[in-house]
Amino acid sequence: MTTDKNLIAAELERTRARTALLTDAVDDDDLVQQHSPLMSPLVWDLAHVGNQEELWLVRDVGGRDPLRQDIDHLYDAFKHARRDRPALPLLDPAEARTYVAQVRDKALDVLDRVRLDERPLVDGGFAFGMIVQHEQQHDETMLATHQLRAGGPVLSAPPPPPPGNRRVRGEVLIPGGPFTMGTDTDPWALDNERPAHVVDVPAFLIDAAPVTNAAYLEFIDAGGYQDPHWWSARGWAHRQEAGLTAPMHWAGEGLARQFGQIVPLEMTAPVVHVSYFEAEAYARWAGKRLPTEAEWEKAARWDPETGRSRRFPWGDDPPGPEHANLGQRHLAPAPVGAYPAGASPLGVHQLIGDVWEWTSSDFHGHPGFRVFPYAEYSEVFFGGDYKVLRGGSFGTDRAACRGTFRNWDHPIRRQIFSGFRCARDLL
Repeated sequence: MTTDKNLIAAELERTRARTALLTDAVDDDDLVQQHSPLMSPLVWDLAHVGNQEELWLVRDVGGRDPLRQDIDHLYDAFKHARRDRPALPLLDPAEARTYVAQVRDKALDVLDRVRLDERPLVDGGFAFGMIVQHEQQHDETMLATHQLRAGGPVLSAPPPPPPGNRRVRGEVLIPGGPFTMGTDTDPWALDNERPAHVVDVPAFLIDAAPVTNAAYLEFIDAGGYQDPHWWSARGWAHRQEAGLTAPMHWAGEGLARQFGQIVPLEMTAPVVHVSYFEAEAYARWAGKRLPTEAEWEKAARWDPETGRSRRFPWGDDPPGPEHANLGQRHLAPAPVGAYPAGASPLGVHQLIGDVWEWTSSDFHGHPGFRVFPYAEYSEVFFGGDYKVLRGGSFGTDRAACRGTFRNWDHPIRRQIFSGFRCARDLL
């Protein structure tokens, strides 16, 4: 990113505007309600982003006295499970809005006064970028909560662009050999994206686009949810226990629930709201597999002409609206082929945006990983029951998405905006 304080302030304000959009769209009763035991009440997320901003920017970077030290324990994500948060004595909507506004005033004053080269935490504006990304991640979580809430639509956005003139299908060959995974140079990259290291990846084939609703429907129609042959033992046990028969939010007869509306299923768009186990079963049925995390990143970043790893599939420039479906500009994945300008040099499409893509990799630190600035962001999740997702979704902001960015979740989760593409070994 940049050490330009005006640009950092603009990112903070742009992010807060999105938070306001997501929380002002509903009334106070909706804000304090828990729409799913998987999610916090929206009012908890609102105050939580303010509390994190206070902890890091006001108290740590700024060295200022606490505003509300008495509420720290209420908004510590490790102290209270999401299902238990509605019972806590949380700030009410008016109090939460006042609190986050007061924190922001102090944080901007800290930004105005701090030197951005005085210690690693603020080098390149890192602490401010960390807070921008944290809030944007919670904005995406709040967007997922909106998808789960009952009632009529409260959010609106134009439809995604149509597919391009060139049909995108089939597989792309990614040649074998080494490439640089991770980063040492992106100033806002988080600790689990570091350090840069060389990985030798054998040649493989990867789908040119994510698996679409139409393709996934073929799996369903072929009895994919009834045949344990395609599922791992854990996946089949979960499918039976949870009664899975289709992606979450499918409403039957070619329809889907989408932010308070029933809409026709866009057959050419990537399938969304599928778990790792569902993605794994589809891939096996299709005679393929899910890509490893290293394979996904090589397909997304490696430039065969120069041998270097790009920041994004299209190059090092930040995402524009022509590159990817990001930032809640639309409220659904775009049809395959809608972003030809965002393709990788080898012709792999929509690696960034639209849907988070499950990989077959467990979540661990890169070789040489070092905690920075706190273990609870990444390290405490290493070695747990988490699978890595890559690439971001239509609900992911550009500030929290790049070719090195890593997401992770339990393999049963599907309230997130998750999809996948397949890969296979060369025969």
